[in-house]
Amino acid sequence: MNNMLHEKVKFALIGCGAIAHKHVMAIKRFNNAEVIGAFDIDVKSAKLFEEKYQIPVFTNVDELIKKTNPDVLNILTPSGLHGENILELIHFNKHFIVEKPLALRLDQIDRILEECDKRGSKIFVVKQNRFNPPVQKLKEAIDRGRFGKLVLGTIRVRWSRDQLYYNQKSWRGTWAFDGGVLTNQASHHIDMLVWMMGDVESVMAKTATRLVKIEAEDLGIAILKFRNEALGVIEATTATRPKDLEGSISILGEKGSVEIGGFFMNELKSWNFSEPAEMDKDIWSKFSKVPGESAWNHSEFFKDVIISIHNGKKGLIDGLEGRKSVELINAIYESAETGKEVFLRFVPKECRLGVTSEGKR
Repeated sequence: MNNMLHEKVKFALIGCGAIAHKHVMAIKRFNNAEVIGAFDIDVKSAKLFEEKYQIPVFTNVDELIKKTNPDVLNILTPSGLHGENILELIHFNKHFIVEKPLALRLDQIDRILEECDKRGSKIFVVKQNRFNPPVQKLKEAIDRGRFGKLVLGTIRVRWSRDQLYYNQKSWRGTWAFDGGVLTNQASHHIDMLVWMMGDVESVMAKTATRLVKIEAEDLGIAILKFRNEALGVIEATTATRPKDLEGSISILGEKGSVEIGGFFMNELKSWNFSEPAEMDKDIWSKFSKVPGESAWNHSEFFKDVIISIHNGKKGLIDGLEGRKSVELINAIYESAETGKEVFLRFVPKECRLGVTSEGKR
């Protein structure tokens, strides 16, 4: 990086949509960080955001960076634009935070990682649910070997998104800019499954579009084989009616089983091990739920980012970590479209994710 790091880490938001409000809220909790500007091509959205937060908002990104000199650019645009936006801004030699997914195409992600590596730019992918207290304890139990041999990992995303939701934004549910439930709503859960269970060897999948008119899927099922020979199941849908049901992960092993449920893997449902340990004593009283304050886990994510930037340490969810879930999602789509078992690492051939109707990648 050519820039001298500011005493406060200075963030600039690229996009003023719904998620931008969470970023402002989360960053405001830190004395050593601030949002110093934002950008949006929509003049109305820019003006409303500026009035609400008293943060200067620009409709020209070059002007934003020239006038505010941020340390970090937060990419908050539609999913299909993430990769393009990062590559357009890479020459400014800033660090990047990007909402999930890092990009839709693996070749684009690899270009991003190569360019960031050349420049010494850090990239962080927002997977805030990794910081949920029950999730952190589950990961600790796995890393300590408390499960013994891992047997089965499953995720269930049973959410409700009606036609009105997809109609609100023209890019939602499209192959070029969004994908379906697997890429959008379930991407946090897919990331979590791989983080807990390890690298995936192969996948078999089926998808369907049942209750809404969109290009991509509102229902996806996948069976995974992990490299450690454990199996996995992904069940994801936005066709739950009439309302959201759950967003859960379960891990089963020879010596224990844990389930985390709630809406976003935020509530511990079961914690059972054949061999007790010290960490079990306060698991329910201290770590079974996510604190109630809004955007709490986003704040924990930003804490990790700020520490990484100031101390030069690796962040919990860097670009390589963000790549893993996108690779699996691409493989799931390819399996669903070809009817074949797909092995990872692989080069996508048939998957439509991130491809325009004209066939452009």
